[in-house]
Amino acid sequence: MDFEKHQNLHTIVMLRDVIRKWWQVELSFADRNGVVHDWQRGDFIPPPNDFCRHSLGSREGMRRCAQSVRVLHEKFKAAKKVRRALFHDCHLRLSIVGAPLYIRNEYEGFLFVEGFARQPLTPEDGHVLRGKMRDILPGVHLDLDGAPERTPVLDGSELSKLSDLLEFAVTEIANQEVELTRKEETIQSMASELSNRYRFEKIIGRSGAMNEVFRLMEKVANSDSTVLINGESGTGKELVARAIHHNGPRKDKPFVVQNCSAFNDNLLESALFGHTRGAFTGALKDKKGLFEVADTGTFFLDEVGDMSPALQVKLLRVLQEGTFLPVGGTQSREVDVRVIAATHKDLGDLVKRGEFREDLYYRINVIRLQLPPLRERKDDLPVLIDHFLRKHHREGQRARGLAPEALGILGAYAWPGNIRELENEIERLLVLGGELEVIPAELLSSRIRDTVVPGGGPFIAPRAHGKLHEAVESLEKEMIHQGLVRTRNNKSRLSRELGISRSNLILKIMRYGLDKGLPEALPDEEVEA
Repeated sequence: MDFEKHQNLHTIVMLRDVIRKWWQVELSFADRNGVVHDWQRGDFIPPPNDFCRHSLGSREGMRRCAQSVRVLHEKFKAAKKVRRALFHDCHLRLSIVGAPLYIRNEYEGFLFVEGFARQPLTPEDGHVLRGKMRDILPGVHLDLDGAPERTPVLDGSELSKLSDLLEFAVTEIANQEVELTRKEETIQSMASELSNRYRFEKIIGRSGAMNEVFRLMEKVANSDSTVLINGESGTGKELVARAIHHNGPRKDKPFVVQNCSAFNDNLLESALFGHTRGAFTGALKDKKGLFEVADTGTFFLDEVGDMSPALQVKLLRVLQEGTFLPVGGTQSREVDVRVIAATHKDLGDLVKRGEFREDLYYRINVIRLQLPPLRERKDDLPVLIDHFLRKHHREGQRARGLAPEALGILGAYAWPGNIRELENEIERLLVLGGELEVIPAELLSSRIRDTVVPGGGPFIAPRAHGKLHEAVESLEKEMIHQGLVRTRNNKSRLSRELGISRSNLILKIMRYGLDKGLPEALPDEEVEA
């Protein structure tokens, strides 16, 4: 099995970080033949354990380490019903622990951690280890002073914790593999019209960035974990929240929405938690809060980063204990609500500035979904335009599409308002040019045309043949090339003009081969002058 695709799995990334922090050891994969491909390629992080680092850095030591791993592999093959972690001592008399990976009851390899002792090393142990290292690297002077004391030690309790983590990780990989297989089978059975796009309910996208969002959405939909959705305004945070709700076990229960920036503190508290009669002027009767309305369902809290510290405390209590106190009330009320929060702000930065509670941040950031802005998913632009043209088409309108020049301008625009801005623009174009079969570029909003073609200068028309994405790429390449020439290769200034990040611009320059034959870059101040 190809383990490469699981390297960036959220569980595996977190597991690597945890075991490095707690035990100073590294996570590795072995395949169904007991082979550690990362070791063979030399593509691994040297462990802090001096003995293992020197051993893995030599040919003979690598051979012996690989043989030790194969011993664990043989243990798993000999006991195919075993699904728990096993361990044994390696050629250095240190320990290896691993958990087997089974996909649809087929053994596919194992995750393991090596190079630790199960009890503190004695001076005699250190002497034996130094002797083994001299045997592996004869004639080579190694500085091993203090090495035994730096060797990680995992007693029975710590080893049990590590074993549990490894078993959890292989279960996550197995579930991911089954899910990927199911998706591939589903995609292959789809009609040709749908094979080019990936939909999750009403969300449209086929770019790599959106496929990652879809994969995570499908995993979290069936859980009750709190979800934090990050994304710029107009990227579809509420749509994603609705999709998660309607594809989960609470789909037949209420879905309630509240924007935390819409009210002041007092009104928001009353809206969220309700109030009792006489709690304040105008409170003529008891009123349920939205948390009670959402009971057994899902509560979508938009722009949670704008919530005041006082309300953050109350929200934390609901999330931790499932209870809250209405305004003016004296008795707590219980609710069973799944919370999905969203914000366009960096909550981690707000925590550092003391504007958002750290404990609440970790409580709502159980699962994080990052929605990419439209400028970073330009591959989705053609299908989104087509969708909105059909969505807003009205009887009597003749428009079937946009002129190539109009498509080129839309493809080059940065879309600060994201999907919402695009939909509004397409609806506007259909109102103004619905009687035409092809809507020309002249009808585009001036803010879009003037941004893409500053000063109303001539626009470089893309080719009017071939595939749409090829025409958009041709325009993008020409705009970047002319911008590099105009700014004397000043990438910082050009990235600001184009409305993309500098790193994204550099990737596009390399992709289009525009990094050759350019003038030497001028300092920012000279170019700006």
